[in-house]
Amino acid sequence: MGIKALKPQTRSTIITYAIVIVAFFAVTVLDGMGFISNSLSGQLVPICAYVSLAVSLNLVVGVSGELSLGHAGFMSVGAFTGVVAAGCLTRMGVESEILLFVAAAVIGAVAAGIIGFLVGIPVMRLRGDYLAIVTLAFGEIIKNLLNNFYIGVDDAGLHFSMTDSSSLGMTQGTILINGPKGAVGIDKISTFALGILLVLITVAVVLNLMHSRDGRAIMAVRDNRIAAESVGINVTKYRLMAFTVASALAGAAGVLYAMNYSTITPSQFDFNQSILILVYVVLGGMGNISGSIISAAFLTVLPEVLRPINNYRMLIYAVVLILVMVVPNTKLYQRAAEALRSKLRRESKTPAAATEGGEGNE
Repeated sequence: MGIKALKPQTRSTIITYAIVIVAFFAVTVLDGMGFISNSLSGQLVPICAYVSLAVSLNLVVGVSGELSLGHAGFMSVGAFTGVVAAGCLTRMGVESEILLFVAAAVIGAVAAGIIGFLVGIPVMRLRGDYLAIVTLAFGEIIKNLLNNFYIGVDDAGLHFSMTDSSSLGMTQGTILINGPKGAVGIDKISTFALGILLVLITVAVVLNLMHSRDGRAIMAVRDNRIAAESVGINVTKYRLMAFTVASALAGAAGVLYAMNYSTITPSQFDFNQSILILVYVVLGGMGNISGSIISAAFLTVLPEVLRPINNYRMLIYAVVLILVMVVPNTKLYQRAAEALRSKLRRESKTPAAATEGGEGNE
């Protein structure tokens, strides 16, 4: 039995996982053969982080049908929480990088999920533009709060201040978060393999939720809120569920992103970052998980590929974004796509008919 004989849902799930796994082995082989430049190799972990962010945001924007502009805020919560957790574990004597990363990712995801839940309780009662404005405000509030956080660790434990680093009162300790300067002295423990693992976990969580009973309820709320309420679906509950899960996954992606650099600052997680993640979702297709994976990877790599023509690379990047949005809506593209789909359907039916005919002759 070939893949074409499977149910569309199963076939789509297999293709989504296959894209990630094939990309991992292809990049690993090419990198081992020296075909990937150092600058592009340095983008592998951020690509995985952005793919996870795009897939998780698609759960809110595409599956739940709500516009969130504060995804970078949850990413920053996970990033800075994970840095603090890894710093404390290192101080306690934990040396395994894998254990440090896993612990930091879990703690970062839980922290972002809790913040997402608390924010979502009042926010998920809003719709449309109101929801977008509130989530945007949340992202900016988080960024400004992080600008005033000073956190350090020594043998006595964690020290916290909102004044300056000298107010921490540490003795031979380590500053983990230094206000506007951000998190400093981070151990770079993120790897491409860990990034792919996080992408697979994110895809698994999102797809399993989409295909579950709760996922069908979330999509029912998206398609027709009044009809969903009329059959007893708790609209706020299911919208909050999608929002919280997406926030937790964004927190884990933030840890992956932060652990790839020696220093991160709160200004990196601003409104523009949220818009960038939203662009990945929109270009990949609302509710299309494999599309989010491809668009996030492609649009993250594109500026690096165009770096040799540095004066024009962002212009070409903008033109590509416009073409990707405009071309699929042209009649010529739609006719060509429909003709290709019809041809593929005929080719898939022909072998099946031949097989049935052969069995009948026997």
